[in-house]
Amino acid sequence: MIEEFIKLGEVNKLEVKKIVDFGVYLGSLEENDTVLLPKKYLNNDVKIGDVLEVFVYADSEDRYIATTNRPFATLGEFGIFEVIDTAKFGAFVDWGLEKNLFLPFSAQKGKLKKGDRVIGIVKYDEKTDRLFLDAKIGRNLQKPKNLNINDEVEILVIAKTPLGFKVIADNRYEGMLFSNEIFEDIKTGDKKRAFVKNIRDDGKLDLSLNPIGKAKEEGLKKVLEKIKEKKEIPLTSKSSPEDIKKEFGISKKAFKAAVNRLKEENKIEISDEGIKIKN
Repeated sequence: MIEEFIKLGEVNKLEVKKIVDFGVYLGSLEENDTVLLPKKYLNNDVKIGDVLEVFVYADSEDRYIATTNRPFATLGEFGIFEVIDTAKFGAFVDWGLEKNLFLPFSAQKGKLKKGDRVIGIVKYDEKTDRLFLDAKIGRNLQKPKNLNINDEVEILVIAKTPLGFKVIADNRYEGMLFSNEIFEDIKTGDKKRAFVKNIRDDGKLDLSLNPIGKAKEEGLKKVLEKIKEKKEIPLTSKSSPEDIKKEFGISKKAFKAAVNRLKEENKIEISDEGIKIKN
């Protein structure tokens, strides 16, 4: 289904209305509402009536233009961008398209220089009919509403801290992934799915990369498989978190829970020297 009208800063499904030498004009359901998709983004099979999925932004002359390329973030989304140039009135950042995105001075947290990386959200200015980047993160975040424990959210990793990684969830909430619960490679700029562990009084979220409960089952499985493979492992609940993580890829807390359950199920034996599979 094609769009009711062309939406700036978003991915649109639009119908091919007219084919010209330099591209095609795409339209929405609204009469005379068209945008040019330049020829370089086309294949030779396009015909009148085809529906194409394109991103719409404004070119250097503020004319709406369509592209099959995708920016690092669309309208209403946070991203991490590199500063390409600066001026008295603001800066310009690379957002993955031919035309750079404008970051007004009033929307900056501090003075920027070329090559800096900046976190911001793509917004729309009704007065100028333009897209811009807002790097003042706090004013674009909110306290969670209608979120529950174990709800799934999409996250953008924005900073490493002594406790773990600070993230933005669903483009509107601030959250944290804790280092002792991360058992995969993760870095600033990553986009992942996560699950709500806790909603703090200040509205910030404690998050996990695994659904609550699933992590325990996965920890149990990892410990049992490793003990079956090696028959005996010289680790106990007194072993260091680093040694446990290196051997099993799980936290010490998850390890202790798994070992206790396996002992209750009479599958392992525990001694001062370590744990072994029960014959």
